[in-house]
Amino acid sequence: MSKPTERRSLTDDAPDRVRVGVAELAVASGDTRLTTSGLGSCVGVAVADPAAGIAGLAHVMLPDATDDDRAKPAKSVELGVERLLDAVETEGGDPDAVEAKIAGGSQMFDFSGVSEGVGERNVERTREALADRGVSVVAEDVGGGHGRSLELVPETWTLRVTSAHRGVEDL
Repeated sequence: MSKPTERRSLTDDAPDRVRVGVAELAVASGDTRLTTSGLGSCVGVAVADPAAGIAGLAHVMLPDATDDDRAKPAKSVELGVERLLDAVETEGGDPDAVEAKIAGGSQMFDFSGVSEGVGERNVERTREALADRGVSVVAEDVGGGHGRSLELVPETWTLRVTSAHRGVEDL
């Protein structure tokens, strides 16, 4: 699990940004921005304790666990959600106050004969994993056939979703 390091940009008032890669996660507070791009069938899972101003973002890749999940903290939905919630709690978030926002899970390719794509399964497994832990999904932008990029701001609990097809939407 990565935690933002104390970095400052060239302008003192510019917020820090932490990039969350595929199958990775990060937790931050304040005006530090957590970002991820290239969400196609992957799902961006944002969780926060809004009162504490602590939030985390995971870029989960697969609906089901694989043998090499230990190498990447958020490769599968189940372990990614578990590790993300643990990381938010470790940083001071109250597990009983945590809520979630999700985005992604697109069907990027047409696979004839396949009834349910990876994106749809990722979304469903994400909802299940959060519900199993008592975490409500308060907003989502899922499905479709387009990619997305995300920016999460912990201090305002804003998840900005950007896509070429739908523009910018704040959840």
